[in-house]
Amino acid sequence: MTDRLNDYQRTAILSASPAQLLTMLYDRLLLDLDRAEQAQLAEQWGEASAQLLHAQDIVSELQRTLDVRVWDGASRLMAIYDYVYQSLVRANISRDVELTRECQARLEPLRQAWHEAAAMPVAAPLGGVARVG
Repeated sequence: MTDRLNDYQRTAILSASPAQLLTMLYDRLLLDLDRAEQAQLAEQWGEASAQLLHAQDIVSELQRTLDVRVWDGASRLMAIYDYVYQSLVRANISRDVELTRECQARLEPLRQAWHEAAAMPVAAPLGGVARVG
């Protein structure tokens, strides 16, 4: 059963559009932070650390793929990613659940916004027909 689930997840990722991939990253990031918060509250520091480290990996990927030259708001988004990354490191080192919660609070509105953007229909190019895929 686990192998079939892994195959399904791998197929979903490989066939996802860039917008879907972004929303998947945000969904997993917030899931990691929720799991980290729960582990911190239970004083399960190894599990909390693993979740926070995975969250840091996702934020690093978001930073790496954000092209700040494409739109004027990108530099502000990069600043949020930088702040969240540093906060996650501090939350892990100091075992600070409040920092984890602060990261959740900063990222949840972005997750919702990306989901809304991904759900919007793709506009047709000027003078042509929109292509899908």
